[in-house]
Amino acid sequence: MVFSAVALASVLILSGQAIFVAALSSPRAVGSDLTLLFQNDLNWHTTADHTSTILISARTHKEAVTACSVLSEDLLSTTGEFFTSDIQNLIQFIELDDDTPVSQSFWVNAPSKSSAECTAISLKGISQVNCGQSLPAFCSNSAPNRISNNTDLGPQFQVQVKSGDLTFTGTRDHLSFRFLGIPYSNNPERFTYSSLFTGPPNDIDALTFGSPCAQVGGTGEENCLFLNIWTPFLPSEPTPKLKPVMFFIHGGAFTGGEGSDAIYDGGNSASRGDVVHVTINYRLGALGFMALDDGVTNGNYGIADQITALEWVRAHISAFGGDPSRVTILGQSAGAGSVRALLAAPPAFGLFAGAVAQSNLDGSSFFGFASTYSNYFTIEQSAQLVGSPTVKDVGCANGTAKEVLECLRAVPALTLQNLPTAPKFVVVDGKFIKTDQLVLNGSVPVAPAHVIFGWMADDGIDFQGNFPTSATTEAEDITTGIGISADIAKAVTASGLFPNPNTGNETLDIFNVTGRVSTDGQFRCLDQATIFAAAKHGIFKSLRAYQFDRSYDGFEPIPGLCSAPITPTHPFGDPNLPYFRCHSGDLFFTFGTLGESIPGTPFRDSNDLLFEQVIVDQWTSFARTFDPNPELAFLEARGYTTTTEALRAWGAWEEVGAANRNGTNVLRLLDVPSSNIEWLEQAQCDVLGFGLDFYG
Repeated sequence: MVFSAVALASVLILSGQAIFVAALSSPRAVGSDLTLLFQNDLNWHTTADHTSTILISARTHKEAVTACSVLSEDLLSTTGEFFTSDIQNLIQFIELDDDTPVSQSFWVNAPSKSSAECTAISLKGISQVNCGQSLPAFCSNSAPNRISNNTDLGPQFQVQVKSGDLTFTGTRDHLSFRFLGIPYSNNPERFTYSSLFTGPPNDIDALTFGSPCAQVGGTGEENCLFLNIWTPFLPSEPTPKLKPVMFFIHGGAFTGGEGSDAIYDGGNSASRGDVVHVTINYRLGALGFMALDDGVTNGNYGIADQITALEWVRAHISAFGGDPSRVTILGQSAGAGSVRALLAAPPAFGLFAGAVAQSNLDGSSFFGFASTYSNYFTIEQSAQLVGSPTVKDVGCANGTAKEVLECLRAVPALTLQNLPTAPKFVVVDGKFIKTDQLVLNGSVPVAPAHVIFGWMADDGIDFQGNFPTSATTEAEDITTGIGISADIAKAVTASGLFPNPNTGNETLDIFNVTGRVSTDGQFRCLDQATIFAAAKHGIFKSLRAYQFDRSYDGFEPIPGLCSAPITPTHPFGDPNLPYFRCHSGDLFFTFGTLGESIPGTPFRDSNDLLFEQVIVDQWTSFARTFDPNPELAFLEARGYTTTTEALRAWGAWEEVGAANRNGTNVLRLLDVPSSNIEWLEQAQCDVLGFGLDFYG
């Protein structure tokens, strides 16, 4: 007999006989919505000591004890270093979130004075009440705090969710419920589009991450279309009280990356920001973007995968506590390029209501690498540039179009992915992408969304070639390091707007100059022009812009480039001294995973924790309300006083809109402190040919 892991928590084999131990818990088995509450201050030094609890609906004390036991838990103990402050904030939040009366009491586990009285807690403190009263209850959550890929998968922490004909077995940790490695698509044949998963299997083991997609470097598999969910809330039945959804699309140049990267762990966003967090895999490289001029192989398979994942969210996320009408897509680097593409993709319209593009690359023809992320080839152009050379390189060039495709499908996946000619470009396929760029003048429909665009202060420092080995002239180094024309390089040096820092280190000074040109030319200038044009024509519901001026590590092709200098007083680096704020240096802050999910990432100073708290609160606030300025009532209820005080001193993050289309106070400089400033480097952008009116 085969026993499904979805149907049972565990099976013991004694003398050859199977003995059923216990059924897995579920909202229906408990007879209640399950709300996992954790007072998360993001300070990984004390995370394990803070109170984690599961709230269940009203019942008698005896019934509450029984219900908690279904979760393999008891009622919540009233001991613990942070219990008093934690439980007060959690109760305040419950009252705010559910309109619960201020006087509401909750069953907890503490000694009582008589058999007829049991212990309850409210904002007034602990009291003894009649055990027969019907009160909501706090169950303990003994699941330990672990780094992302080391979760305790014991059956006592596992939980089931049903959606339609599908049953999902996930688990919980100290921060949230976790459902990982969920197939969102039926496994598509190579070079065909994905489709919404229908099974089999219908019983989904969602305890561990699924395989990454096959990618450059020799890792991953083709059966890879999985998504991951972190949620604070599992409803027992359909309810209007659903949480907003943050849907993250990873970067990696469309050739690498995975939604299971520990830096993207969604537990901190879910627990601190009261959101449902989703990450995905999508097909990469040739398998995700092969386009051939054969009328069949039209490319954009990776973009279509992202849309299929959004369709899965629309169909199923409510079973995991998420609101399908409040989905915000977020992406970084190539993921930001994906967000930009989805804003222009009609099949994606209506699948999301908010969008955040973190470090979207853009550029004209002389910044070719960046240009391809926001300016799309035709199928014919992509086929000529990379498709046909790839076909030739793998020996599939001879034969009919059908024979070529059959040959390509027989080539090992990693062979295709690691070819220097492997396709990685979004194309105008006529269905998913209909225009060669995101049209910003209002003449073409775009997704009706609230939007944020932003970048790192030194985003382009990693995209300018190797560190110079000699003090060549600026124009020569700009030409060779970044790949721009000699004429543009001469205009840059002649303008006087990109002076050498003159630190005494000539090669570092040149590197600073070329890095500045690279950041302007591949990130800042055209993103500012994008935002300006979108605001001018009013094409999005709301629009904001930012620059990260504090970062942590990041994409570092040159070792040590992105680290703050180590000093005797700052053994992990002093972010108050000059350092490059590199591409991807925002990710630890936006996910709240600094020190938590990645070993060896300690706080460098006290402002790292403050900044992380503020950024997580702003990003999750945008998911909740489409405004990155957190609701004061939410901050007060949760006890997030550091964010409240910081934003009170720093002021609100202003919207880019009709009132300030002339460019005044439109950019949010994210640092400690943060501030609203005017567009940066605009004179330099004009020299590069990227004025604010570049997009009309």
